[in-house]
Parts: sequence; structure tokens; C-alpha cells
Amino acid sequence: MPLWSSIKRDIRAALERDPAARGTLEVILAYPGFHARQFHRFAHTLYRWHLPLLPRLVSHFSRFLTGIEIHPGAKIGEGLFIDHGMGVVIGETAEIGDDVTMYQGVTLGGTSRLRTKRHPTIGNNVVIGTGARLVGAITVGENVRIGAGSVVVTNVPSNATVVGVPGRIVAIHDPSNETVERLPDPEWDILQTLQEHVRRLEERVAALEAEKQRRLRQRPSDNASPKETE
Repeated sequence: MPLWSSIKRDIRAALERDPAARGTLEVILAYPGFHARQFHRFAHTLYRWHLPLLPRLVSHFSRFLTGIEIHPGAKIGEGLFIDHGMGVVIGETAEIGDDVTMYQGVTLGGTSRLRTKRHPTIGNNVVIGTGARLVGAITVGENVRIGAGSVVVTNVPSNATVVGVPGRIVAIHDPSNETVERLPDPEWDILQTLQEHVRRLEERVAALEAEKQRRLRQRPSDNASPKETE
């Protein structure tokens, strides 16, 4: 896609996905996610030219200005929208598809020190919630929703919703007919069972305490005289 068309798509992504956006000029002047994306275009070009140091300096300046750190080596598709963006980190070998939305504090991190693929690959139309951590050379399919604060360390199939630490799939949605299949969640089931068990124990303890108090009220006082107890 031509550069100007790609930039216009970035602007359109912000206008479509952020109800607070009031116009093109506001996005261009006041959206750090848009700024970080444009800096990355320049840094990534320098990176592909194998220039030393300069790509990282551009990335570093972008981080200083926007609070968003994108390594020059990261590959980013069209229509990326980073909302607010403060604290977003995207690693060197990360790959991001088209029309991806990220919120503040998202990390696409690595777990290996080897110079190999060590960061996530994100499919098209993915939404990554605030503070989510995606770690390692995992693959996230298309149309995936990742909940805020989730930690994802395994592959995620397309059309899934992921929440929790570690991230677990709680639903699969079908874009063709807009239906959602809720999946069993063993951990949540166990928590609900434990909660119900605790509730019953509390009711039992309360009943025993009430019975004890009732018997104490009915028992004659130990200090009463024989005449008082006749």
C-alpha cells in the first residue's frame, strides 16, 4: 500500500475505533499511538537498510515523546490503533497483522536471549486489552479478543476470547452468524464450588452458635441458691 494511503488508514482506524476522536486534525496532532506508528515506519525502514544505531535512536526518541516503545525490527500491518498507549512495548521480532487494536500497558515480549523469533505473532482484527502481556514466540489467530491484564503464553486460535493469568480461552465466537460458544472453565467452576462450600460452612457455624446461645439461656445459673433453683 502506498505510504500516504497507509497513513490515511491509520487516521481512519483512530476515528472508527475511538469515540472520543473528533476529527482528522485531532488524530494527527494529539494521538500518541498515531505518532508512534509514524516514527516506527521511519525506524523500520532504516532497520531494513541495516543502518547501525540510527533506527534505535529514532525508536528511543519516539518512546520519549509518546511513551510507546516499538523496536525498529517489529513488523506492523495496516490500520494499527494504539489507544492512549502509555507503557506499550512491542519487541523486535513481533509481527502484527491488519486492523489490530491495543490499549495502554500492552506488552509483546520475548522469553529467549537467542537471536531468533522470540516475540508474538498477532493476526488480523485482534483486540488486546489494557495491561495484557503476550510473551514468547506464540501465534494469536484472527478476530481474537484478549482481556485486560491477561498473561498469554500459548497459541490462541482464531475467533477466541482469552482472559486470566495465565490466559485461558473462555469463548469462541463465529463471525459468520455472530454467535458465541461459551466454553467450560474448570478453574471458575472450582472457585464457585469452593465459594458455595464456604457459604454452607458459615451457615452451619452460625446455626451451631445460635443453638449454643439458646442452651446457655435455658441453663440455670451456677451461682443460684438451692431455693432459687427449686
